[in-house]
Amino acid sequence: MLDKMEFVKYGMERDILCKLKIDPLDEQVMRQAKERLDAIAKPLDGLGQFERLIVQMAGIQRRIDVQASPRAILAMCADNGIVAEGVTQTSSEVTAIVSANMAAGRSSVNRMAAAGGTQVFVTDIGIAKDMACEGLRQRKVRYGTADFIREPAMMPGEALQAVEEGILWVKECKEKGWQILGTGEMGIGNTTTATATGCALLGLSPEAVTGRGAGLDDTGFRRKKEVIARALSQYDLYGRDVLTVLSTVGGLDIAGLAGIFIGGALHHVPVVLDGMITAVAALVAERLLPGVREYMIASHLSREPITVKIMEELGLHPVICADLALGEGTGAAMLFPLLDMALTVYRLNDSFDQMQIGAYERYEESEE
Repeated sequence: MLDKMEFVKYGMERDILCKLKIDPLDEQVMRQAKERLDAIAKPLDGLGQFERLIVQMAGIQRRIDVQASPRAILAMCADNGIVAEGVTQTSSEVTAIVSANMAAGRSSVNRMAAAGGTQVFVTDIGIAKDMACEGLRQRKVRYGTADFIREPAMMPGEALQAVEEGILWVKECKEKGWQILGTGEMGIGNTTTATATGCALLGLSPEAVTGRGAGLDDTGFRRKKEVIARALSQYDLYGRDVLTVLSTVGGLDIAGLAGIFIGGALHHVPVVLDGMITAVAALVAERLLPGVREYMIASHLSREPITVKIMEELGLHPVICADLALGEGTGAAMLFPLLDMALTVYRLNDSFDQMQIGAYERYEESEE
């Protein structure tokens, strides 16, 4: 993996990430995990999607004894200049307020994570003011992005710097023994930046896939779609490379989260998506470094319309379909206790042989 000085040296080169290598999942360990699941005295595939997740995690971690703790949610916080265009219900000041609450352990994600035995760590990757909050990691790339209707959101080198911060954060977590990570974010206006980024990368119309974010009236909703469409047109972003799209209409939180996904793949750590913002970051990560998707787990299906398209593109299958729109990493926090339950069956249940009963046989489904 590139060290700090190499990122500085090559930071403006768009092929920098080609120097990184993503290892494939360990197929042998995955087969052994699947054999273990099939040998447990239960209906074959009885744990449904959780069986696929356990096998995937075994392949990621290179161990049959899959581990889901200790675990943490890594949240990236940043401001977005596009808020100046009236695309949100609240002002940018809310980013700093909620980020401080998250760092202090008082926000929704903290409460939910604590209930499931999960830590929450929060990073200032681009809040538009200086923050002196205990518990808030200071990795600010710049004081928020620019209003991308007036100028590109950031420089390509700044986007890469934010990606690097995410990669290095996962490296730190791996060295400290964290076994699985979730992703979260805070940034007023980031459903606009994320939708613009996703539309450009997938060739989608903002009219078809833009959502109302944290809540917009009809006038604000129309304005949001118009702003995204205008930016995609004025910068001619359809078909452009991922770094150009990210630096033109994306956000520092998205870039930092993309780095977390890449870091997970580089360091063999499963990384759980939250909602739409993290889904777009996951798409960015896969476009920057193909193969990263194998290390991703989707927690829930956000109500934001573009999320379905991204899941299809990445081949991911969200576990929770509950119309969630809370953000911050709360979907990831909800998934972890469910995963604990499935892993308890995987680790502790007796096998058919131990119970001295005949095992189920796996038959191919007929086409009738």
